[in-house]
Amino acid sequence: MWYILIMNKDVIYVEPEDDITDIILKIENSKEKIIALVPPKKAGVFRSVVNIKLIAKSGATSGKKVVLVTVDPSIVRLAAAARIPVTKNLQTAPTIPEITADAETAKSETLVEESDGTVETEKDVEELEGGDKDAVKGKASETEKDTEASVKASEDEDDEDKDDEEEEDDAKKKGKKGSRKGATKPSGNKIVEWIKEHKKLAIGSGIGIVALIILLVWAFAIAPAATVTVGVRTTTNSFSENVTFTDKMTDENVEEGKFYLEEKKLETVQEVEFEATGKKNVGEKATGEVVVYTYFKDKGSVPVGAGSKFTFSGMSFIADSGVTLSWDGEDVKACENNGEASAITSGCLIYGRVKVTAEEPGSKYNVAPSNTGWNTTASVGVYSDKAMAGGTDKMISIVQQSDIDKAKEALSAANENENKAKLFEVISDDALVINSSFEQKTGDAISTPGVGEEVKDGEKAKLKAITTAKIDSIDETKVIEYITKKVQLADDQKIYDIKDPFIESFSKTDSGYTGKLKTTYLTGPKLSVSSIVDMIRGKGVGDAQHLLKDIDGVTDVKIDTSFPWVMAIPGDSNKITVNLEVKDQEGNKVEQKDDDEKKEESKDDSKDEKKSDEKQESEKDNK
Repeated sequence: MWYILIMNKDVIYVEPEDDITDIILKIENSKEKIIALVPPKKAGVFRSVVNIKLIAKSGATSGKKVVLVTVDPSIVRLAAAARIPVTKNLQTAPTIPEITADAETAKSETLVEESDGTVETEKDVEELEGGDKDAVKGKASETEKDTEASVKASEDEDDEDKDDEEEEDDAKKKGKKGSRKGATKPSGNKIVEWIKEHKKLAIGSGIGIVALIILLVWAFAIAPAATVTVGVRTTTNSFSENVTFTDKMTDENVEEGKFYLEEKKLETVQEVEFEATGKKNVGEKATGEVVVYTYFKDKGSVPVGAGSKFTFSGMSFIADSGVTLSWDGEDVKACENNGEASAITSGCLIYGRVKVTAEEPGSKYNVAPSNTGWNTTASVGVYSDKAMAGGTDKMISIVQQSDIDKAKEALSAANENENKAKLFEVISDDALVINSSFEQKTGDAISTPGVGEEVKDGEKAKLKAITTAKIDSIDETKVIEYITKKVQLADDQKIYDIKDPFIESFSKTDSGYTGKLKTTYLTGPKLSVSSIVDMIRGKGVGDAQHLLKDIDGVTDVKIDTSFPWVMAIPGDSNKITVNLEVKDQEGNKVEQKDDDEKKEESKDDSKDEKKSDEKQESEKDNK
């Protein structure tokens, strides 16, 4: 039935700041017959017997049933004494708790007001209940004020009630009476008793001790670390060795100083403009006639063919057509010198005319008639009795072979630096380039316009050709390996750096290629990061400094610990940082990698080379 009734209810959530007067007013103002009061956590108003009885009385006088929704054992005990129903939640049927020995005691106990000594008992409550409402409210208000001081004590007491609940139950079963504290037997151990009496202090002390232990472990086991800086001064040495080179990989022998040459080629189509210096006269050619003649003592003939050349003062004229001079040996009248006294001795004079054209254009070929100065390739005499005419001048620029040869040389040298830079881009970073092996050759060139052709005014001729540039390189890693093995060092010395090796006097011979390998290298004490760590770990700071400074070639040692109290180098190598500062004789810092890092890189390079070889073999098999 309670379950059915509680469904039609007014749920009142009591706020922490509400006093007993506020709660009574809320009960009286409610329109529902069932009122569920939900106390807040740590609500002191519900810790007083008087307040609980006032709540019960208020519900009874207003004809309403009040139910407390709580699981707080102290409130439940007081509700049992006042016969107020209690439920765990709004969905559970309420019940009136059974009255225990504690409840009976609470029913008859009195509350003492600390502020003014006023005592409230059940009789006082009955008097308040019999009076009017205003008196009840006033008295309740005074009671609430009087009990505020005791609320905190009740809360602390309730916490202790929870801790001692099991002991109280045992005490009740055995029929023991008295307060709940009296139900617990002393342990007999003073330390335990002190801890029970001073729980907060004991807990704080325990936390402090644990924190101190953690701090000490951190300070002396975890935190200690050291940074060691070792300065090394090196000595500069020179290296120079004659070496040979081969273009066959199978002939390479690094131990003997014979290195494989890897050639890189670059072909580019290049173009260059050039000035045409040739000149050509394209004017009109002069034309005219020449007289050819010869003497015959007997009959005969002399042909003068077309194309025969006639020259005058270095100018050539070409016969446009031919003519044949002939005599039958009898017809004297046919002779031009007939009747002359010299005819018998000189012979019969026969002549003819040949039209000619100047070999080249030009006004200079307009020559005047002349009986002398003419020559010919034909077996006749020649002269001109008429002037040559019609020759004119018109000069143009043309390309000549010398222009092309000069442009070709410029083309080969023009982009030399650019092509060399392009070759360097395709060469791997670990290769040593032989600069003196660089060559650039230009193939057959094509000129536009061609030889003898005109170049218009304001324009330039162009030359285009394929240029082949090449350069050789060798594996620098193998060069370093060769130098390292070739240099003789003491057992306590090592090479710290090899400065930019290069090849000098590179040349080709009948048996291959030769050159001189040159460089400088820095030597110093045989130290590495790992060897320094092994040498000093676990030692005192002072001992470690003396140990390192005694090494020949070590200039200075600085050891910084993580904290002032750390006076020794940690035994854990992971907590030791070593900075190896290597300098040359001039005091310049030498950048270098630790030996351990070099070994790792060497392993990686070997793996890469192995993979490359395997890939090449696989490709060969596939082919």
